[in-house]
Amino acid sequence: MIGKEQFEKELEIIISNAIREDVGDGDYSSLACIPTSARGKAKLLVKEDGIIAGVEMAKRIFSYVDINLRVETFINDGAHVKYGDVVFYVSGSSQSILKAERLVLNVMQRMSAIATKTKAFAKLLEGTKTKVLDTRKTTPGIRAIEKWAVVIGGGENHRFALYDMIMLKDNHIDFCGGVTKAIAKTKQYLKDHQLDLKIIVEARSLDEIKEILKVGGIHRILIDNFDYESTREAVKLIGNQCQTESSGGINLETARKYAECGVDYISSGALTHSVYNMDLSLKAVE
Repeated sequence: MIGKEQFEKELEIIISNAIREDVGDGDYSSLACIPTSARGKAKLLVKEDGIIAGVEMAKRIFSYVDINLRVETFINDGAHVKYGDVVFYVSGSSQSILKAERLVLNVMQRMSAIATKTKAFAKLLEGTKTKVLDTRKTTPGIRAIEKWAVVIGGGENHRFALYDMIMLKDNHIDFCGGVTKAIAKTKQYLKDHQLDLKIIVEARSLDEIKEILKVGGIHRILIDNFDYESTREAVKLIGNQCQTESSGGINLETARKYAECGVDYISSGALTHSVYNMDLSLKAVE
């Protein structure tokens, strides 16, 4: 995962681009009928049970739109919420609140949905050593907030992008001419370019796992699309030589069974690509 400085930069890019996209030359609906001097207050209202996420991101958005907006927070990121809960009040320029409204809701609805789903996975894995990871199967342009939501929900982040970790998957291995050759060339490349990156290698069979272990120097083996019995065999074969991760169509129905096979991690694209936005609204108050 990327460092804090890069993560903060990603958030800034998301906010500035989203405001550019949504506001453009101006929020003419508000400019047309709301006086510049008008002051207002609104509440973030929960309309569906789940895990709230995006509160801190909402504060960043409000501040970006208008540094004078004030947010009074009652419920923090990661808390379980129910229908009717009020997460925060925002007060200040009515025009500014209206300008930020849709972006705040889009972000919080998406992040809360991801956090809620991640929490469901995390609860299933309680009592095992296995942690749930996200993937790069994220919405283009907003990966940082989706991965942030996974952490809020109790999961962990996999690599952020193609540049912060090596992952040799099936196509890399096939294009290169085999797993041994792919690993050897990768190690040499990292050495030649003085790059300190961890290496994960995908295995499609127990024989490939044996080959990977023979080469050595791997951070984690990705046990991809194995059944439960084969996964248990793989974990036993790998032992403490490197980390283990199960992947490939893992969902809420199968996650616990894979965890009980003894893997260190399971990764699921469903955390970010198969969620329905949580129902939230921003309502003006007297």
